[in-house]
Amino acid sequence: MKSGTIRAWHVVHKWTSLVCTVFLLMLCITGLPLIFHDEIDALAEGEPRVPAMATDTPLRSYDDMVTTAMRLNPGERPLFMSFYEDIPAVNVTTAKSAQPGDGEYTITAIDLRTAEPIGSSDEVGTVGMIMEVILRLHVDLFADLPGKLFLGFMGFLFLIATISGVVLYAPFMRKLDFATVRHDRSAQTRWLDWHNLLGIVTLAWVSIVGLTGVINTLSDPMFDFWRANQLAELIAPYKDLDPVPVEQFGSVHKALETARAAAPGTQPQFVAFPGTRFSSEHHFAVWMRGGTAATAELLTPALIDTKTGELTAMRTMPWYMLALRLSQPFHFGDYAGLPLKILWALLDIAAIIILWSGLKLWLGKRKERNSAARVSTQVLA
Repeated sequence: MKSGTIRAWHVVHKWTSLVCTVFLLMLCITGLPLIFHDEIDALAEGEPRVPAMATDTPLRSYDDMVTTAMRLNPGERPLFMSFYEDIPAVNVTTAKSAQPGDGEYTITAIDLRTAEPIGSSDEVGTVGMIMEVILRLHVDLFADLPGKLFLGFMGFLFLIATISGVVLYAPFMRKLDFATVRHDRSAQTRWLDWHNLLGIVTLAWVSIVGLTGVINTLSDPMFDFWRANQLAELIAPYKDLDPVPVEQFGSVHKALETARAAAPGTQPQFVAFPGTRFSSEHHFAVWMRGGTAATAELLTPALIDTKTGELTAMRTMPWYMLALRLSQPFHFGDYAGLPLKILWALLDIAAIIILWSGLKLWLGKRKERNSAARVSTQVLA
């Protein structure tokens, strides 16, 4: 590679790294506890406890769950229903409006056998509040969509910095054996060797996490695009009808039965009630997930007419929504249990060292330049 080309790549690597390093450090540091968010939540709050009953105890109607949630939260309306895998219970989310702000909703866990509450999210513990702050910092810097897009741009710069770093690594390593760290040289040289070694070893992981992070920052525009196109097409016959009032919502139990019959072999992930962002003004949207480990992250919405209980449409999500859905567990290593999360955490720590070492290298070179400038000034004086 010609020296001029190398210098050009060096400039690209230097400035893309400098612009994004502080924000990437913040993302890596906040991402570390988020990798273990399930385990932290379980230790801090625990899973709702259901009373011991005979295994053949019949389950109540899902409509009874909604009734219980409405009784406990007067003046609110149902938004979502989600399901536990290990206990006979559901979560019912309610709020005063169909589009509540952050924290303006209640999540009530209800026993499917008794239709009695077993927990509520009204009281968030100290650990829960800390995790919420960490999550908001990591996702959008408390700036909603502009914050997401800004962090997405930082992630894009990070990907360019990674590519340029790989390009520079090849000519640099012609003079050294792989994994060489020159302990007999200056601290600046040792930091450079560790920076290059960790960067190339974690290249695949850094690229995956960086790319999925960028995709995740585009979740709102992607979802709005899906609503404006595919969802609008599916509910076109309803476009001139007035929204269904809450009092006229039909049976969510029947909607679930219809969705299960339309997609055998799948399980409901959650139900979005009419008027919410994940549904239309006229439908229960039952989001079905695959029944196997390989398809569990793939969701397909079944739109059930809220008045008739009949299936209106059911269509696989477009490629960009599938990419978004798959990027979320890949980003946090949240798809193969605790061992993979531990590996993700170790790689995250390595990324922190890479970013910190890059910052130290720049600060060290800047200090050397300033020292040289002062010496030159003194000589000339």
